[in-house]
Amino acid sequence: MSLLPGEKPQYAETHFKFRLPWSLLYRPWPEIIVDAPFQFIPGAEPTLWIVVRDAHRFPTLIEKMDVEISSKGLAGVVNSADAKSLAVANFVPNRTIDLNIRATEQFGFYPVNLGALPAGNYEIRCKVTARRIDTSTNDATDKVRTFVRWNLPGLKPAPLKIQVLAQDPPKAPGFIAGEMHCHTRYSCDHVEHGASPAVLQQAAKAIGLDFVSCTDHAYDFAFSEEDYTKEAPSPAPRFQALRDEIASLPSGEGMPLLLAGEEVSAGNSKGENVHMLALAPDGYLPGLGDCGRYWLDNKPTMKIPQLLQATGAHCFAAHPFQQMGLLEKFIFRRGYWSHKDLNLDAAHKIRGLQFWNGIRDEGFKLGREFWIKELGKGNFLLPIGGNDAHGDLNDTTSVATPLCTLRHTRDHIFGKVRTVISPPRLTGDDGTVITQENINAAFAGDNCYITDGPALWWERASIHGSKGIIFHARNTNDFGGAFRYIRIFGRRYTTGGKLAKQEELCIESLVAAPASSDIEIHFDNFAYLRAECESATGKFAMTSAAKPL
Repeated sequence: MSLLPGEKPQYAETHFKFRLPWSLLYRPWPEIIVDAPFQFIPGAEPTLWIVVRDAHRFPTLIEKMDVEISSKGLAGVVNSADAKSLAVANFVPNRTIDLNIRATEQFGFYPVNLGALPAGNYEIRCKVTARRIDTSTNDATDKVRTFVRWNLPGLKPAPLKIQVLAQDPPKAPGFIAGEMHCHTRYSCDHVEHGASPAVLQQAAKAIGLDFVSCTDHAYDFAFSEEDYTKEAPSPAPRFQALRDEIASLPSGEGMPLLLAGEEVSAGNSKGENVHMLALAPDGYLPGLGDCGRYWLDNKPTMKIPQLLQATGAHCFAAHPFQQMGLLEKFIFRRGYWSHKDLNLDAAHKIRGLQFWNGIRDEGFKLGREFWIKELGKGNFLLPIGGNDAHGDLNDTTSVATPLCTLRHTRDHIFGKVRTVISPPRLTGDDGTVITQENINAAFAGDNCYITDGPALWWERASIHGSKGIIFHARNTNDFGGAFRYIRIFGRRYTTGGKLAKQEELCIESLVAAPASSDIEIHFDNFAYLRAECESATGKFAMTSAAKPL
């Protein structure tokens, strides 16, 4: 059972049960969820995805879907201004869509295109009518269910919320934006499952991502897809199957690049299980320590230094300080990352910390503080953002109490928190070529930023004949326009040549800054400089640390 630190089980699985106790969540129907990316860039037509799990056990005919679209904040109707805009776009806000989808596979992902929508915020209510199929005759039966948004037992329906952007998301010139922590259908167990790589690629294109690192659980590769309680003969074929499925996806013409990675359960210096992200390793990395399939036998498979020695891939600490409950800590033997776990004295070390895990919570706060302490020791780790989404394009459905209750949140949404990197350009090329090699080269560098909206980056420059940094901040009205603040932080050298104990807030920081701002700073006696910003609507971004060359 997956109960990861900071990771709620998602795209909820409701068919797992013991003989005793009986599962209150069990229903003889497949799980059916209507999902959609949380935003759409200009030119991307809004598309819904009907997600169906376990239809191989419960074949179902999805007959139709009643769709009702409204402006944000209004219940069931579109206001007159929006109605006029929708009429101009030849769009019908309320309609019935005949589907006749025969769902018979273990994982099914069925797109429903809505057509063009004007820029704005919308709520979408979807009422689905489905009918069970008789496996002996292959005919539809009289067992009919009608539900809103999902058929998950005991979970109150919630509308889809989407934003159609008026402008492309702001991004530094020459940089590319990616999702660094997400799961595909290869991450599936007692309580969760992910999306297909094809769905993630389409969703990434819709929301404006350039690449996606698919980080499926190392332990899920080690178990059978048909029965996730039974070990597979070898995990390598399933990992290779993910690589092959990703390699078969369309490329070029603006299609985001997907990479087959892993979220590995690794042993920290205390012998506890922590999670590490591996960016497109050449082969499978073992990590079954906290998979929950061996009851109380949860000793880590391999320690962090051993795993780093086994791969040349860039590796990152996943949600290093995400808070956990007693069950996770004592039963699943889970812990937190420490300075010693970063392997900084070895040839292959941890490259960054993924402390922004979908939301700015206590885990974000503690992880950010840990990162800043490491900067004070001269360890220039990269700040990494990701979402830990298991499918979950719009919101999160999850198991609250195993076998008993479900929950719904909007915390871990695919692509909402992005890591933006600067890959090298090819000689003579007037654009950025997105390849695995270029992505690896970008993470070997020191210039990146993480964001859920604004663009915030730095460039080294000569300012009046001395070394300096120019910080650039850009935003659009879609993400709140002007900035509440742009803060520049630096850490100086002391008179003894050591780093100061604390960072300082530079006087060049701005309050109520315009949506397009540039700040020049001399390095002077600073060992490094970095920046953070927040828009008027609370959208946030922060840069890696820039040191003088």
